[in-house]
Amino acid sequence: MDKNQQGIQYMQEGKYEEAVKIFSEAIEENPNEPVAYINFGNVLTAVGETAKAESFYKKALELDEEAGAAYYSLGNLYFETDKLIEAKDMFEKALRTGLDTSDAYFMLGMTLMQLDQGKLAMPYLQRTVELNPEDVDARFQYALCLANAELYDELIKELEIVIEQNPEHADAYYNLGVAFGGYKEDAVKAIEYFDKALAAQPDHMLAAHGKKLMETLNEE
Repeated sequence: MDKNQQGIQYMQEGKYEEAVKIFSEAIEENPNEPVAYINFGNVLTAVGETAKAESFYKKALELDEEAGAAYYSLGNLYFETDKLIEAKDMFEKALRTGLDTSDAYFMLGMTLMQLDQGKLAMPYLQRTVELNPEDVDARFQYALCLANAELYDELIKELEIVIEQNPEHADAYYNLGVAFGGYKEDAVKAIEYFDKALAAQPDHMLAAHGKKLMETLNEE
């Protein structure tokens, strides 16, 4: 196991001091190799030293401007510190270098969602689901994009997969209730989904309101 692999293992075990020590050694031995700088930056990010981490990621990019992992790590750092425009730029650059991972597509999609650019986010979240069909969070976020675009048949299909993967996903049941109540105009089915949302999360105020509204419409 080389020093970078050893350091990553220490990080996974929460042994940050040991990780710092071994990544420092890796940098000393190969000062022109960007990987150790990226890994060192990841340790610093993990312990909240974001300013120092940023400088290590940028050093990695000085050494290799095609280091997709450095752009991705910088994107995460900016996302966590609410620098969303900068985060978007970094994730886009990561993808342009060929970093074809579900995490990279997901984070770009989420950043665009935070920037209220749901239509732009949709293809990235769709790609995330294609690369990692078991990612429930990504599929749900993709479903929200479909809802924003009023693509209700596709929305229902994706949400049904979400609740199949996670039968306790209250927000998925709630959004199914909204889809059936509004788009399908099926109050009975909508109430059924709102009830399931409330069973999964009894304090789900939106589901409670939706159910009450559907019951009122049913009585009319």
